[in-house]
Amino acid sequence: MNGLVAIVGRPNVGKSTLFNRLVGMRQAIVDDTAGVTRDRHYGRSDWNGREFSVVDTGGYTSNSEDVFESAIRRQVQIAIDEADVILFMVEAATGITDYDAEIADVLRRSRKPVVLCVNKVDSGEKMYDTYEFYSLGLGEVYAISAANGSGTGDLLDAVVKALPEDVPTEDPYAGLPRVAIVGKPNVGKSSITNALLGEERNIVTPVAGTTRDSIETHYNKFGHEFMLVDTAGIRKKAKVEEDLEFYSVMRSIRAIEHSDVCVLMIDATTGMEAQDMNIFNLILRNRKGCVIVVNKWDLFIKDSSTLNEYTKSLRSRLAPFDDVPIIFTSVVKMQRIQDVLDAVAEVSANYSQKIPTARLNEVMLPIIEETPPPAWKGKYVKVKYVTQLPTRFPAFAFFCNLPQYIKEPYKRFLENQLRRNFRLTGCPVQIYCRQK
Repeated sequence: MNGLVAIVGRPNVGKSTLFNRLVGMRQAIVDDTAGVTRDRHYGRSDWNGREFSVVDTGGYTSNSEDVFESAIRRQVQIAIDEADVILFMVEAATGITDYDAEIADVLRRSRKPVVLCVNKVDSGEKMYDTYEFYSLGLGEVYAISAANGSGTGDLLDAVVKALPEDVPTEDPYAGLPRVAIVGKPNVGKSSITNALLGEERNIVTPVAGTTRDSIETHYNKFGHEFMLVDTAGIRKKAKVEEDLEFYSVMRSIRAIEHSDVCVLMIDATTGMEAQDMNIFNLILRNRKGCVIVVNKWDLFIKDSSTLNEYTKSLRSRLAPFDDVPIIFTSVVKMQRIQDVLDAVAEVSANYSQKIPTARLNEVMLPIIEETPPPAWKGKYVKVKYVTQLPTRFPAFAFFCNLPQYIKEPYKRFLENQLRRNFRLTGCPVQIYCRQK
């Protein structure tokens, strides 16, 4: 099961630095100036095999001259309400400030699991500055340096331990594929949901952002059965101004996490924009199946070659994972809605299929023998056998004598061969090389 971890604290304690370390990339802007982070950043992290989502929040303040103060404070509160675990960050050198005490009071009242970490402990001498934070009454204190990574291992152990376990529920639809319809606001997500269901299940207006929550519906028509989830539009972070809209974005990210297949809708008249790519990358990082639906195709000026050129341009944006079904529709005119259903069913079947080990070795070993991994420093890599791992998404382990010498280009070659020989359209594929 996934979980959501929110990093909170007053300004300039290093929240964005820790966020970047957890997600493994410089995604959030980091600066010595307090208050740089005003919008929320989302990412994926994992520790000891447990994956979870991370949200970076703005610095919590009160009674300051910052015009964004009240909006940041409300959105921090929303993050606390939505998160499974709160990572409360303070700073060793300054001790407990009034803001720290105020945030600690909010966290105690939230009754959410809280992991307290003291940042900027870069030397042994500064360890003595951490003990006073026990007086906040939030339990164990973890001393870290987000800048160089010291102490983050113990911190992540505590975070993973605090995340909720996957408790089975008596869901009558348990086991059905979950299909989330995602995209920017006003691209037709609710309209296609209504078209698929044949009823006005969700409110549709020309106003972007009409859908505020993720709405689940059991779909069972035309030989297809799955749980259909209509989500709120995911805007660029700079445009997430309303508290309610921020809440909607968090619920949409949750919907992606808990889905099997995501239908990414884009507007034909604007094409694949940067925010569409952000959502697509979020789907990939969560390792979900994907179908791309280009809506409002009836409004696009076309000639005989437009479809092929548009598809080629779109696949070049998606590379290297360009093996994704692309459906061109007009929801208002009910064009090619059935094609969307068929593509979702195909990707769902590919996503959940289990390929026998014997069949994998029968196909892949001759290919590997013909094109072996490149030698590394005079050492030759011998792949012994391959098997599919028991994960929800397609993942394969290649057992060999020297797995550390198999580099990313050859892993990409193996992935391409798997796609060419097995039904993996629309599915992200993970390749692991293990010692034999």
